[in-house]
Amino acid sequence: MERLADTYRQTNVQLSGHGKREAGVLKRAFEHVREDEPSDQYGQGKTIRQFEEKMAQVLGKESAIFFPSGTMAQQIALRIWCDETGKKKVAYHPLCHLEIHEQDGLKELHHIEPILVGDENRLMTLEEIQALPDIACLLLELPQREIGGELPTFEELVAIHEHCREKGIHLHLDGARLFESLPYYEKEASEICALFDSVYVSFYKGIGGIAGAILAGPKAFCDTSKVWKRRYGGDLISLYPYILSADYYYELRKDKMAEYRNEAVRLAARFNELDGVWTNPRIPVTNMFHLHFQGEKEELGEKIARIQEETGVGITGYLVEKDGHCSTEVSIGDTFERITREQLDGLFRQFR
Repeated sequence: MERLADTYRQTNVQLSGHGKREAGVLKRAFEHVREDEPSDQYGQGKTIRQFEEKMAQVLGKESAIFFPSGTMAQQIALRIWCDETGKKKVAYHPLCHLEIHEQDGLKELHHIEPILVGDENRLMTLEEIQALPDIACLLLELPQREIGGELPTFEELVAIHEHCREKGIHLHLDGARLFESLPYYEKEASEICALFDSVYVSFYKGIGGIAGAILAGPKAFCDTSKVWKRRYGGDLISLYPYILSADYYYELRKDKMAEYRNEAVRLAARFNELDGVWTNPRIPVTNMFHLHFQGEKEELGEKIARIQEETGVGITGYLVEKDGHCSTEVSIGDTFERITREQLDGLFRQFR
C-alpha cells in the first residue's frame, strides 16, 4: 500500500479535494489580509467575534462559538445537553465520528453512555429512533460520511425533529459537511438548522480551510460551551489563522457545492459502467461517494498505482478491505476542475 500512497502524492491532479494541504493554502487566504488586522486573544476580540456572529446568522442560531476542532465541539455539546436534562445517555449512528474516531472520549471524559441506533450500513430510521429509551440527546450526521454520504429526506428530518421535541430529546446536528448537503435539500443552511437544537460545522472539509469549527445554538448553550472550551484548552492565545482562512474559503466555495455535486454524479456514473466497480450511493446526493472495487487489496492497490503513474491523475492513496472487496472515498472539490477531458477519458481507458 506504500506504493499506492506514494503514486497518489506524486500526481498532479486528484479526483478528490481542493488540492494538496500545503502552506500555500494559508498563504492564499492571507493575501488580502491587512498587516494591522487585529488578532483574537483567548477567545476575545473583533476577529473571532465578527466571524461567530456571521456564522450564527448563516445557521439561523442565536449564538455561535469558534472551536479549534469538531471533536472538542461535539463532545462539549453532548455534555451540555446531558447536564441540562440530568440524563447521561445519548444516541447516534454506529459509525458516528464520536464512536469510531475519538478513542471513547465521550465515555472516558464525560461518563456518557452512547446508544447506537440502527445498522451500520444504512441510515437510522424514524422507527428506530422512536424505539429509543429515555435519552438526553440524539445526534444526526448530515451527510452520513461512513456510508458514502447518504442523506435522509427533508420530510424524514422534520418527522425526527417533531418526535424529539415531543419526547423532550435535544437534537444535535453533526454538520461537518452541512454546506455540501444543501444542494440536495435545495434549502438554506438556516432552514436545515432550524430543526436542530445545536449545530456543529467544519471549515476544513468541503470548505477547505486550515482547521476549525463552529458550534451554534441558544445563547445560554453557547455561553456554557465557552466555559467548556476553556476547560478543554481550546482557548488558544490566538486562533486567527484558522478563523481568517475559514472565512476566506467559506466565501470562496459556499456557492460551488451544487457544482461539486453535479460533477460527483457524472463521475459516479462513469465508474458504475465498469465491470467489478460500483459506487455508494449509486447516484451521489452530495459531492462525495464511496468507490468500491471487486478484488483483493494488494492486487487492486498495484493496479490503481499503475493507473495513477500512467495518467498522472490521483484516484486514491488508500484502500479499505471488507467482505471480499475494497473501497475508498471520493469527494469532489476544486482540484477536479483541473482534470482535462482527455485525462479523464484516459483514466477510464486504463480502468477498462
